[in-house]
Amino acid sequence: MTCWRPLPTTWFEESCSRLKRYPLYIFDLDGTLFRGNEPIDGAADAVARLRADGSQIRFLTNNSSQTRDTYVAKLRRLGFEAHPEEVYSSAIGTAAWLRENEIASAFVVGEPGLAATLEEAGIAVTSESPASVVVGICKSFTYDLLNQAMQHIRTGARFVATNADPTYPMEGGQFIPGAGSIVASVRTCGETEPTIIGKPNPYLVELILRDARVAAPDALVVGDRMDTDIDAGRRAGCPTLLVLTGAATVAPEGQDWLASVAEL
Repeated sequence: MTCWRPLPTTWFEESCSRLKRYPLYIFDLDGTLFRGNEPIDGAADAVARLRADGSQIRFLTNNSSQTRDTYVAKLRRLGFEAHPEEVYSSAIGTAAWLRENEIASAFVVGEPGLAATLEEAGIAVTSESPASVVVGICKSFTYDLLNQAMQHIRTGARFVATNADPTYPMEGGQFIPGAGSIVASVRTCGETEPTIIGKPNPYLVELILRDARVAAPDALVVGDRMDTDIDAGRRAGCPTLLVLTGAATVAPEGQDWLASVAEL
């Protein structure tokens, strides 16, 4: 049972919320630790305190656009200690899922970081008879890419989506279209439902738990979206904490929450 309480009003409640510690913390990135290129005030210090207390830290993002090393570099630039083995993205999860299912090639609708992540895992990125079509956020999305993806899916390629987030948080409280908007386009013309790897699918959380060798009840999943971060944590059997620095501006009844990661 967690001790998180919204707006604690007594010394005991405040102490309980701040003293409760987990062996593993799984943090969403965009909207939770930073927005675009702006860190959330106090978030880096809070994560550093948890490390100092002996907790393991993992970073988990549905954003498939960057490589693991790029995310590490960004986290460090924004003041967070981070190591490559601590970072998990929907691109990394997609590569793992393809390997587990013996799918060796993919036509990619996505950013260069997604293609690089798949290739690093041994998945051939090709436009010639691919075994799968992998779709993620794609800022260079065109009608031609849409048509190619549709043709491959209609001729038997497995349709795999890195995630289905409708929007993506940026600086100044703004949002831009997320991978879900691209996935919806491919789904419509391909007339096929995708296998979605990212949150709310618990696959990525379960992958972290396995790699970290931590049981689900001992890992707190922290995020800003109920329909992705919190749902994935719950489905994996983990306690969850909602923060109000991203997509969510209010917590539903019964959900543990804090205004910001800085309050951990």
